[in-house]
Amino acid sequence: MKKKSQKQKPTKSKFSILRQICNLIPNHLVPHLARETGVEDDARTYTPWSHVVALLFAQLTHSLGLNDVCDALGLHSGPLSAIRGATAPKRNTLSHANRKRNWVMAEKLFWQTLEHLQRLCPDFGRGRRPRFAFRFKRVIHLVDSTTLQLVANCMDWARHRRRKAAAKCHLRLNLQSFLPRFAIVDTARHSDAKKAWELCAGLQAGEIVIFDRAYLDLLHLFELFQRGVSWVTRTKERMRFKVVRRYQRGRVGNILRDDVVHLKSPASR
Repeated sequence: MKKKSQKQKPTKSKFSILRQICNLIPNHLVPHLARETGVEDDARTYTPWSHVVALLFAQLTHSLGLNDVCDALGLHSGPLSAIRGATAPKRNTLSHANRKRNWVMAEKLFWQTLEHLQRLCPDFGRGRRPRFAFRFKRVIHLVDSTTLQLVANCMDWARHRRRKAAAKCHLRLNLQSFLPRFAIVDTARHSDAKKAWELCAGLQAGEIVIFDRAYLDLLHLFELFQRGVSWVTRTKERMRFKVVRRYQRGRVGNILRDDVVHLKSPASR
């Protein structure tokens, strides 16, 4: 009789999820980046490490505002201090740190931590993938955007309407690792097509990029073709074209049509 294979259960830990994530960051990295980016010069009583822990906590708990973060961390000041001496902030302190400290430190912290973990474990970030992704040996990227609602009084640069403010986050995601590879945060006024060039600038020949019709720019698509990058998108509703050649008759599997087309007018852009 063959024994049924048992699934390996995750190892139990006495540490909280927040502490386990913080333990993945090298001890020297945050102080080093704080000195390099000038954040340490602006930090007096509230250390850059405590600021990083507070931001991680806000992300993990889906906090709604400053009061939510500060009150929760203040109630758990004991376990918080065990995370390399992190301290709970006051609301004004956290608000000032978010507004004044250099954002470049957070960007460098992400990439250097990811590089550190991939050196320790080369397969880090290459775990579970969608089923269809296993059929592709090429790297697949997803490009999309999301609108971030902001407070107009605090975010003058992101003023979107008369009494509203909004920013837009454009993200390029690696489908194999589900990790972001490039991101742009800008005002919501600009169209997505204007950001497509920047988002796809780092793509290599042989890779595949998928994006929505909002990023459709024919000059950019031709530029990707010249670089050897494959792309998948949807046509605009008013695009006028003429079928020049058909490679298949009728539906084949999930492929509806495989045609070569010629645009009828430059307005189709």
